Amino acid sequence: MDVTNGAWESLASTGGADGPGAVGVIIGIVGLCVVLLLLGGFWFGMRRRDKESRPPRPDEQPLRPDHRTEIQESGRHGSDHFPESGRALTPYELSDHGNEVIPPPEDEPRPN
Repeated sequence: MDVTNGAWESLASTGGADGPGAVGVIIGIVGLCVVLLLLGGFWFGMRRRDKESRPPRPDEQPLRPDHRTEIQESGRHGSDHFPESGRALTPYELSDHGNEVIPPPEDEPRPN
């Protein structure tokens, strides 16, 4: 007993227009567009790079100064211990607490 009533023939006739050939053509066109975009970006980048100034040669480099240009300080800072009362300090009570620089200790003579 046939219950399809000719549905197979109608399905086969509608699927021919959207066959694998049309999908392949669309994928090919999209791929070609992507390749053209990449080549255009590469070409644009090369043109832009050619307009930039060249890097300086070794004899055109700036000279190093005779003196140091930065000052490096390495010092101990004040203690950051908690107050003796046990309560925490509020931000306006902190001020520069713990940030003052302590002078270096005097060198003690070594015993011989």
